[in-house]
Amino acid sequence: MKQGLSLRVSQHLALTPQLQQSIRLLQLSTLEMAQEVEQMLDENPFLDREEERAEREEFGLDQGDAQVSASEQIAEVASVAETDVDLTPQEGLQPSLTSSASNDSGSAETLESRIDGEAKLEESWDGDGSVEMAPDDGEWGGDAPARNNNSTGGDDDTATAAELAQCPVSLQDHLHEQARCLRLSETDQAALYFLIESLNDDGYLVDDWTELALAFWRLLHGRDALSPGIEAIEQAEEQLRTAIGWLHNMEPTGVGARDLGECLRLQIEELRNSPEARAALVICGQPLELIAKRDVKRLCAQCGLDDQTVRAALGLIAGLEPKPGRQFVDVERNVVVPDVIVTHAGRGFKVHLNAEVMPRLRVHDVYANAMRQNRGGKDGGGAAGHAAMQQRLQEARWFIKNIQQRFDTILRVSTAIVERQRNFFTHGELAMRPLVLREIADELGLHESTISRVTTAKYMATPFGTFELKYFFGSSLGTEAGGNASSTAVRALLKQLIAAEEPKKPLSDNQLSDLLKEQGIECARRTVAKYREALRIAPANLRKTL
Repeated sequence: MKQGLSLRVSQHLALTPQLQQSIRLLQLSTLEMAQEVEQMLDENPFLDREEERAEREEFGLDQGDAQVSASEQIAEVASVAETDVDLTPQEGLQPSLTSSASNDSGSAETLESRIDGEAKLEESWDGDGSVEMAPDDGEWGGDAPARNNNSTGGDDDTATAAELAQCPVSLQDHLHEQARCLRLSETDQAALYFLIESLNDDGYLVDDWTELALAFWRLLHGRDALSPGIEAIEQAEEQLRTAIGWLHNMEPTGVGARDLGECLRLQIEELRNSPEARAALVICGQPLELIAKRDVKRLCAQCGLDDQTVRAALGLIAGLEPKPGRQFVDVERNVVVPDVIVTHAGRGFKVHLNAEVMPRLRVHDVYANAMRQNRGGKDGGGAAGHAAMQQRLQEARWFIKNIQQRFDTILRVSTAIVERQRNFFTHGELAMRPLVLREIADELGLHESTISRVTTAKYMATPFGTFELKYFFGSSLGTEAGGNASSTAVRALLKQLIAAEEPKKPLSDNQLSDLLKEQGIECARRTVAKYREALRIAPANLRKTL
């Protein structure tokens, strides 16, 4: 085999750490970006948060160190002396009458003595240790009223009650409060407590009954106990069945049910006296698919009821609560903070970044200057330690630069979107035009993947609400005039058509397709069904009112 040398020219893309960080920061959401900033602040000592300083006030700060004249001091002390006069009679003190001249001379001497005393105290406040002052606990909180725990009707009690009212009460806490009012044995109380803690967020017992009995037995006898026998499991199941009877009688009604049918039956049993309730109780014994589809004919045939009674019973069932624990769920509402804000500016629109989501970072000057002065490593760090610190300083600068580039790219893409979708910001979503990522990429000279990263998990506040940037991109549908209509506009039009339909005669997908064709939009029935499902709108048979 003969060996030789050859030259070959090729191109490849090498992603530097700075470029990798820039791409990663670009695709992060606002919350993820905030977490990334906090992590970098903890890890990199050269990175610091830039705090905004208030402007210096014209009065107060500039004149805080100004000298006060003697006449002003005398006037101030005189005003304080007038306000500090105690008009309450005290024991052992008799009122006396003196002439005005003696009062004036006495007050003048008092003022001079107080001014001299304040001047001496001011001279001794240089911290030289010549004056020793004992701490006086009476200076702290002298004007604060004493706290009375038994007081009623005070402001503190009102604030405490308001704070307690704002605290959400969980389903378990609500049920435990009712369980405390029951006089149960220790075993029954433990079984009821176990069932309450086994409920899910909707108020159902979804675990297997045998597994619940085994877990309850281990709760009573300890986890280290031997495996129970069949008799022990049956005894635990019997105790749980007794406890579940107590649980079914608690509020909210339907809690502790095993499935939806049992939950509905528990709620209907409270209204058993009415004919509709008795019919609804019979209907709940049928497959729930018939109730969901509102198949009145099959329900009449299987339950032996007339059409009017079945419709009244279905109306009663529709008013029940399928998830009893839903009202106690503390749902964490994620407030969407927009990255970009669009406002009216004359005849056009102004696009600007949201200052609340933009982190203000800077390089720590003290640490950076200290590292420059210690380049030789005289403090024992050596050349290796100085190189490592130099690398951390460079990472801090890269991070600040990449964050600025991230927001600049978001602003550029958002401005281009507003220019392309100007009709939307003027007339609403019905005026949305078709738009793809390639159009924005070609306009800004960026790659299509970059536009995709920018528009993911980034939000824009508009006069019509807050939308994700991807919302403004949509495919096109052909029209009879030869133009194109945005899929977003078609979905908005479908929503309007369905909202204006008659409740007793809802529009089918074929009818909706025909209505769109009448307006010049070519949209097949399957496309209408896909858009309707994306809008979470039920089909015509489920939208029909009884």
